[in-house]
This record gives sequence, C-alpha cells and structure tokens, in this order.
Amino acid sequence: MSFITLVRHGQANSGARDEEGYDKLSDLGWQQARWLGAYFAQAGDRFARVYSGTLRRHVETAAGIGFDAPEQDPRLNEMTYFTLASLLEEQHGIAMPTDRETFIPHIPVLLQHWQADRIEGAPERFSEFEARVTDVLREIAAGDGRALVVTSGGLIGMAMRVIMRLDIGALAHAMLSIENSSLHRVQPLQTGLALTQFNAIPHLDTPERQHARSHL
Repeated sequence: MSFITLVRHGQANSGARDEEGYDKLSDLGWQQARWLGAYFAQAGDRFARVYSGTLRRHVETAAGIGFDAPEQDPRLNEMTYFTLASLLEEQHGIAMPTDRETFIPHIPVLLQHWQADRIEGAPERFSEFEARVTDVLREIAAGDGRALVVTSGGLIGMAMRVIMRLDIGALAHAMLSIENSSLHRVQPLQTGLALTQFNAIPHLDTPERQHARSHL
C-alpha cells in the first residue's frame, strides 16, 4: 500500500533569530536523524521515493537518515517564521518570542494576522503557503510507491490543516506539538488523503533517549 511518511527535520539552531541562522542541524539534530535511520533499517521500512525541501536542515536530516540525494522541492520548504515574526513586531508591536513559553501564545496570533493579510511585505501569503502544501502533497500522493518526505513543522502542520480541515487555533496547536525528527503518515484514499499517524517518535521513545526529545 502506498503512503507518504512526513518527517520533521532534526533539532536545528534553536538559539537563532533569523531564517539563515536557524537553518542548520545541531549535534542533537544530527543524532536524532541517525537514530531515525537506524530505526527504519531495523523495522525494515523501505521507500521508493525520497523528497525534501531545499533548506539545509532538510537536506542534512535526510543525509543523517541515510539518504544523501533526496529529490529537493522548494514547495516543501518551511514558512518564513522569523521574517513574519519580525514584520509582526514592527507593524503591530507584538514581540517576537524568546523561548518556547512565549512561542506558544505567539504562533496563533501570528497565524491569525497572516491569514487575514495583516502582515505587509510577507514573503508569501498564507493562502499561497496553503496552496503549495496542498499541491505538493497531492502530487507526491499520485506517485508510485512509498514516499519519505523530510520537511519542517510548519509545513507538516499545514498538511494537517489540509487533510483534517483544521481551523487556525487547531493548526497552531498541531504546529506546537510536532517534535523534531517525528513521523507523520498519510494514506491516499479514493476520497482524498487520510492521516494514519501523527507525531510518532519510535526512535526516541525509550527511557535512555528521553533527553533527546525536542520541539525547537
């Protein structure tokens, strides 16, 4: 049976404050990816097709898993969160978060402003982000054989919105819950795409690896 497995990249440079600075795996991120690759090998998981975004953290995560040459597609790239957050602060006085505790209430506010086109100069509109995620999911789902897709949490959250018809509040909660290197499985049906697995971390779900779980 053909399905898509979405993987969020390993932990990136979580102390960064801009897109470029964030876009590289930490040592922990590399380890998460290697453990995931070992899990796939042990479980006998095989993929006929491997895709990633064009961002460095996507390509590095794919390499850590064991795929050095994924098919790179810019439609699988993350929303430009840091740019949007900076514009939101400049235009509406809503401060950019400095840690996970302040990030949690910030993301739904940012998404609400972005969806309503209240962030001037955004690199892309919310509707454009939603459209490219919808398009690339449908295209990959139409291909032959099981597909692995290495991407980002925001894109996976938007995929959940597309598949589950989530409102903005539920979309924000989905994004916030997605862990680094987590697995999300999508099955194509005659009636559309169905979610069969969300936020699984079998390669980290042991007592000795609890310390290696991360969100940012």
